[in-house]
Amino acid sequence: MTISITPSANQRMRQFLAQSPAAAGVRFGVKRTGCSGFAYVVDLADKASADDQILQVDGVPVIVDTKSLPLVDGTVIDFQRQGLNASFVFSNPNATGECGCGESFTVG
Repeated sequence: MTISITPSANQRMRQFLAQSPAAAGVRFGVKRTGCSGFAYVVDLADKASADDQILQVDGVPVIVDTKSLPLVDGTVIDFQRQGLNASFVFSNPNATGECGCGESFTVG
């Protein structure tokens, strides 16, 4: 299981964690939604559950639930600013397609 984060994503995640010292880490996974089937979820996790895997990625605890693991294995997470907008951007080798708006993706 590998998840990679770019230096800009690392910095942003560390900022979020610094603002919420009680957080267990950054939750990364997917949920069923959108026009292509899955959407990424990135949020602070209050705690890890028994079916979570905790990965230390460049010093950042990244928590991934077991259902999301095969869908996000090998993903590179970046954080990009474009004008007034800023967001996490994902390069997922498992994604076989994306919707036109880029909010959801297909696997398989």
